[in-house]
Amino acid sequence: MPTLAELEADASACVRCPLAAGRTQVVFGVGNPDADVMFVGEGPGAEEDKQGKPFVGRSGQLLDRLVLQEMGLTRNDCYIGNVVCCRPPGNRDPLPAEIEACRPWLEGKLDLIDPKVVVTLGNFASKLLLDTTTGITKLRGRTYPYRSGVLIPTFHPAAVLRGGAEPEAQMRADLVRAKLALEQLRAAAPA
Repeated sequence: MPTLAELEADASACVRCPLAAGRTQVVFGVGNPDADVMFVGEGPGAEEDKQGKPFVGRSGQLLDRLVLQEMGLTRNDCYIGNVVCCRPPGNRDPLPAEIEACRPWLEGKLDLIDPKVVVTLGNFASKLLLDTTTGITKLRGRTYPYRSGVLIPTFHPAAVLRGGAEPEAQMRADLVRAKLALEQLRAAAPA
């Protein structure tokens, strides 16, 4: 199995789908490769495409603040990635073929990091990883068994920025759910 750095190097040369032609750089992911918590979003926006890091704009600032306040974690404590590693033009939704072309990179990250808790941010990540057509408003608020741990779906921070106080309160509750699940999984792990 390759290392995370080797996987990222391979992804940086990817041309599996048309998104590769329009990118400035691949936005693979950031954070702790041994993290117990992994956040999975949809895809990079313009600022992420420029910087090569996920969630660096307003959505990222909100995510960082809420994760610190509700879970006590910083970017150095978790890992953050996306369903697709290249920016869809005009920040449009990623197409099914683009999601499938990028899926091996996401699965590779999940395999190598092996997080106890995966928090999906928004519809695309939640539907893909839970293999469902159910939307985020019905999925969130619950904990799902996933791989060797759990998956907790929540809103995308961009939706929270547009939606105001109620979606933010719901996202906060989901992050608390993720923190409690992590504490339970750590306590149950063999010493």
